[in-house]
Amino acid sequence: MSSFSFGVERRRLLAVALLALVVLVAAWRHSSRGRPAAAPALRVQPVAGASRAAPPARAPSVVVDVAGAVRRPGLVRLPPGSRVAAAVARAGGLARDADRDGVNLAAPVSDGQQVLVPARGAAGAGAAGGASGSAPAGPISLSAATAEQLDALPGIGPVTAQKIVDYRTQHGAFRSVDDLDAIAGIGPARIAQLQGLVVP
Repeated sequence: MSSFSFGVERRRLLAVALLALVVLVAAWRHSSRGRPAAAPALRVQPVAGASRAAPPARAPSVVVDVAGAVRRPGLVRLPPGSRVAAAVARAGGLARDADRDGVNLAAPVSDGQQVLVPARGAAGAGAAGGASGSAPAGPISLSAATAEQLDALPGIGPVTAQKIVDYRTQHGAFRSVDDLDAIAGIGPARIAQLQGLVVP
């Protein structure tokens, strides 16, 4: 064999080996590209305080004594900011003989207040005493009483009674009988006279 043909044969073998190497590399790359890459593990950091979530705080409630012409008189528990209408509804609603016009259902209620719903004809009897005025049978609520009911109190005339109604319309429910001191014409002596006859 001549040196020329030996050189050609050698180059042919090198070309075949190089081609096989290229095919192997291409096959390896193709197979590694087809495998799904392992997703990096995600670390979830716990939020501080999230493991033991505190239960939502319950809003304080007010307790109101609903008396008079209602179906189920007694103590009722209401959310803050409730109105007399809600207290009456919780007490079963108005009785058949209730004087609907004798109670302000839109008045706000406060904790410890008594809501007195008069029966028909009861308010007129208290106001019939003339200028001296006879006190109602039981304490009345400053936050719910009508001007006529307030007028029946000793020393409270129709003008002062209307001032009381106007005051609670502007400032909300009375929180204490002593709040009457803010009304013109009512002083400490009058408040002392009304103690036991009215409640906030």
